[in-house]
Amino acid sequence: MSRESQTAQPGTPDRPELPGKLPDHLRAELIAFRRDLHMHPELGHQEFRTTAAIKARLEKAGLSPRVLKSGTGLVCDVGTWDGVRPILALRADIDALPIPDAKTHVPYRSTFPDRAHACGHDVHTTIVLGAGLVLAELDRQGMLPRAVRLLFQPAEEVLPGGASEAIESGVLDGVGKIIAVHCDPRVDAGRIGLRAGAITSACDRLEVSLDGPGGHTARPHLTTDLVTAAARVALDVPAVLARRMDARSGMSITWGRIEAGHACNVIPMHAELSGTVRCLDINAWHEAPDQIHAAIDEVATLHRAKSEITYVRGVPPVVNDPVITELLRESMAARRGAESVEDTEQSLGGEDFSWYLEHVPGAMARLGVRAPGSGTKHDLHRGDFDVDESAIGVGVEFFTAAVLIDGRRTGPVR
Repeated sequence: MSRESQTAQPGTPDRPELPGKLPDHLRAELIAFRRDLHMHPELGHQEFRTTAAIKARLEKAGLSPRVLKSGTGLVCDVGTWDGVRPILALRADIDALPIPDAKTHVPYRSTFPDRAHACGHDVHTTIVLGAGLVLAELDRQGMLPRAVRLLFQPAEEVLPGGASEAIESGVLDGVGKIIAVHCDPRVDAGRIGLRAGAITSACDRLEVSLDGPGGHTARPHLTTDLVTAAARVALDVPAVLARRMDARSGMSITWGRIEAGHACNVIPMHAELSGTVRCLDINAWHEAPDQIHAAIDEVATLHRAKSEITYVRGVPPVVNDPVITELLRESMAARRGAESVEDTEQSLGGEDFSWYLEHVPGAMARLGVRAPGSGTKHDLHRGDFDVDESAIGVGVEFFTAAVLIDGRRTGPVR
């Protein structure tokens, strides 16, 4: 007996078991589908093979997926929208990361040297696909309470994220609420983490160029010492902001690159810094560009350097709607018991699912993918990232439960 069947909670006489369970043959197919995606990762806006694979499987099930205008990603409605009651959307992201796959012991290792599904998007995609196939069967049996939209979004890892383009192409037309999961290697498979309110951070990109006349290292007083200026920007700007922003906002600048100079005895004429800005509070996120511009200009001017700043808006925090968060809690409890849901903290990671929540209410759950009892931690965005594949079936049944419970609350189509 599998671990999944051992821990699943059966229905009771006063609470009949929900339909929408994942049949074993489809469970095996979905694991194979995920492994195929894992072997063939594609970067943002390049997910042509991935899109084609999803499209072909949905069409085989008798559905009518529509590829997005960008040429990658797609949407597909299960059931017929009545034009009145808002649609519930299930969202997945389909792109990979530009890092090598460090796993050497699995047959589904990436076949591309510098690309890997190191964030679990292959799992997200497979779960939404599987949920769509199960819901399509329920629709054929007359058991689907209302239409559902499957949304397979490209380019989540590319700031400001493919969600904005997807929204512009009309993927939210008729949608009243949206839900998603994200793999969490800190949570055991068979469980989810939930939080009402902000569950992720805002994430922006910051690039700074510093310029000055440069000169001989023997006479720094006659030049603009750009190496020192760059070092002071890196150190002092975060410190300045710590006294200008509310400490509760969680504002954080982390530099990932500093470049200046080519010779030990030459003060360069140009220096560059780049990094990310993360913020837990959405109001502080709106203030961040002006505050950061001012702080950088002040520090650079103090060192007689001319600064040029490129501030690239990324994503706001994902702010879970409390009502929809409770729907997800009830859905997971219906499948696997109340003990399968744990509270989770707000993360400093960014997620472009937040852009959908600027338009419609929704919620994201953290899906456990760690093998229970293993103690193994394959963190996100690392080349050795992997998952306990039983999480796929958990995610499918979690989504189908959410669709059924939400649909029953709104009543049947008249």
